[in-house]
Amino acid sequence: MDSGLRNYLVVTGGYWAFTVTDGAIRMLVVLYFHQLGYSPFEVAMLFLFYEFFGIVTNLVGGWLGARIGLNLTMHIGMALQVVALLLLTVPDAWLSVAYVMAAQALSGIAKDLNKMSAKASVKTLAGGGGESTLFRYVAVLTGSKNALKGVGFFVGAGLLDVVGFRAALAILAGLLFVVLLVTMALLPRGVGKMKSKPKFTQVFSKRSEINWLSAARFFLFGSRDVWFVVGLPVFLYSVLGWSFTEVGAFFALWVMGYGMVQAAAPRLIRRKGRGRGPGGATAQRWAVVLGVLPVAIALALAQGWNPGAVLIIGLVLFGGVFAINSALHSYLILAYSDFDKVAMNVGFYYMANAGGRLAGTVLSGWVYQTHGLEGCLWWSAAFVFAAALLSLKLPDVPAATPAAADPHRA
Repeated sequence: MDSGLRNYLVVTGGYWAFTVTDGAIRMLVVLYFHQLGYSPFEVAMLFLFYEFFGIVTNLVGGWLGARIGLNLTMHIGMALQVVALLLLTVPDAWLSVAYVMAAQALSGIAKDLNKMSAKASVKTLAGGGGESTLFRYVAVLTGSKNALKGVGFFVGAGLLDVVGFRAALAILAGLLFVVLLVTMALLPRGVGKMKSKPKFTQVFSKRSEINWLSAARFFLFGSRDVWFVVGLPVFLYSVLGWSFTEVGAFFALWVMGYGMVQAAAPRLIRRKGRGRGPGGATAQRWAVVLGVLPVAIALALAQGWNPGAVLIIGLVLFGGVFAINSALHSYLILAYSDFDKVAMNVGFYYMANAGGRLAGTVLSGWVYQTHGLEGCLWWSAAFVFAAALLSLKLPDVPAATPAAADPHRA
């Protein structure tokens, strides 16, 4: 097996394992602390540092990965997640808002170190395979990751029902620690490491397409999390009367379907010319399509239609279109980046992603508490249309030319 493909598979496997724990811990925290009597806004605040430190981590992480290697930053992220999981196994009396926020901050750092490292590694490991190959590699990594995040939602909710909050966290920490040891043994050193030591000021992108795409990414992910993080699971549990396992299973199936569409995005999107990936115009069109969906769901709920049916159908459609939008963005950030700057550009881009998630998370709790789920949906629509407007500035990706393999490729 080609060494680049082998390393890509190892990175993907490690990313999968981490993602299961990330989805599980999110579902565990939302459901367990809602059960303890926390308000929707208080539950949202538990994720405040998770998202805030994701912004900081992506800003610093890309620069750090370029200096010490992406495999090392990925392993640091896994180790921090093990610690974050174990920190929440303490007795209930210790689980103050401040303590949980601190543990979630560590988990946020871990998640974004791991994600940035895995995504940036794809550009390096894909080598000179061309834009079409790069799009397939990114789509498979991102789509499979989201399918496994859905598994994590189900695992977290199921473990909460079966073994309880603390035992679930301990099981997840033990499994991730084993994966950490395996990937450390299999991956070579120095993946994505630059020959020259980049200055920290190089983190801030000077290329307009990177900046516009990052701004669009902020609003795209804010549009999802403004109703997905707190409003939707609390609505399903407290208004529709679903059990923890039912909520977790629903989210699991949704995210797994979302991931499957994301992985299939290269086959679903028409591209001009062989070897070429999609460009800015494609991102614009799919953003507009996405913006229509939360408007339609909100109007259907306002008309008094069956909320269970409306949400299930609406979420299926929203998830599919959102998956294509996300896959397009994940490809474009790599297509717009040079080999030697990919880690820093991806870090900058995911800083914007984390900023959108932070805004969406805070708004999800506040808007749901003040205006209900319909209010969350209208905010979601506004965020999507903002992303569509920003996408007007995105250029096309030039046709691929035969390229030499990246000198840093392992």
